[in-house]
Amino acid sequence: MPKKKEKKIFVLDTSVLLYDYEAVRNFEKNDVAIPITVLEELDTFKKGNNVINLHAREFIRYLDSISDANMLQNWISLNGRSHGKLRVIANGENSLDATKVYGSDKNDHRIINTALHLKEEHPGKRVILVSKDINLRLKARALNLEAEDYETMQIKDVEHLYRGKTELQINDPSVISEFYDKGRMAPADLMEEEPVANHYYIMKSHGASALGWYNSQSKMVEVVENQQAYGIKPRNAEQTFALHALFNPEILLTTITGSAGTGKTLLALASALEQRSDFKQIYLARPIVPLSNKDIGYLPGDASAKIDPYMQPLWDNLSFIKNQYKESSKNFKKIDEMLQTDKLRIVPLAYIRGRSLSNVIFIIDEAQNLTPHEVKTIITRAGVNTKVVFTGDIFQIDTPYLDAQSNGLSYLVDRMNNNEMYAHINLEKGERSELANLASKLL
Repeated sequence: MPKKKEKKIFVLDTSVLLYDYEAVRNFEKNDVAIPITVLEELDTFKKGNNVINLHAREFIRYLDSISDANMLQNWISLNGRSHGKLRVIANGENSLDATKVYGSDKNDHRIINTALHLKEEHPGKRVILVSKDINLRLKARALNLEAEDYETMQIKDVEHLYRGKTELQINDPSVISEFYDKGRMAPADLMEEEPVANHYYIMKSHGASALGWYNSQSKMVEVVENQQAYGIKPRNAEQTFALHALFNPEILLTTITGSAGTGKTLLALASALEQRSDFKQIYLARPIVPLSNKDIGYLPGDASAKIDPYMQPLWDNLSFIKNQYKESSKNFKKIDEMLQTDKLRIVPLAYIRGRSLSNVIFIIDEAQNLTPHEVKTIITRAGVNTKVVFTGDIFQIDTPYLDAQSNGLSYLVDRMNNNEMYAHINLEKGERSELANLASKLL
């Protein structure tokens, strides 16, 4: 007879529900416990327009829809046969008290106590604390309590995340000459593997080289021409690929990753300005990650003044593009005109929630600070003739409880590749300055 699967009780921390408000439905037939302390913490997150505020509200509504009068005593059945049961657990007495061990009555310690209480109450089941908070997991393990990260929507092997390009070594130089002459070649004439949609290739052969991309509609590898955007010229092959994807009208979703100084935001913004006549508006946004996790409400001024400090890198890139031209030139004045007429807008991400954005190009900078749910929310706002561009560095996370494996940008790249409407390129070479490159390399 097959061995009966061990039943588990997963205790969810607040950080998990703020990351994924549907988390309770992702533990198969195992039971899920929510400490009362978590509900109290979620209550403090209800107000606001950030994604964590939305998730707090959504989970509270969901819990209200399935709960009954004895929610603190009974295990509530979750909808669907593939799910277990859920219960809100009040603070209980334990033989081991985390608040005494760690010397303070913090919420984290109360959550650990709840898990310890369940472990004593259900000796025949494995009790596992699930949290996005590393410190909480470490404290739990120190008390001999199982603890793990919430890995749904998490990339397993980020080191081998799709990079969007491949370098091909061509033995016969005449193949590259033929590729340029014809403008395209069948993939079988260049490589053994099956290409993916909108994948880019650097082809090299004894001093000769060529840049190409796989067009899944023509089923051919086609030449990538060098082009510029609003005075910005690509400085390497990857930047050339990025501009190609940004200009391609068939590619409606583009992601550009890379470390600081590789030109991600600059290329996206310059390409949007170059294509200004093809769209009604250009939106620029980036997640607001306040210092010390303070809400922006404490900053002086109106809404525009509050977000300006966080949007300054976007203004810097805009100024750099403007300075490619003389102040008296048409292109220089055009940017100021677009800002004055709202053709070009720098907005907080909360601005687009609940809206349908048609005929716009929407650039989201620092997208590694978004959750997978927030990335989905943004993309699902896209209407007719809308192009969405995400840029960021998946190894430079500024938001608590997100990392290279769990952030929305990594998740997007992992899930979207090989789609005809999507292209991705990872920029590898820093182009900000020689000094910046030296610092990145040696410091």
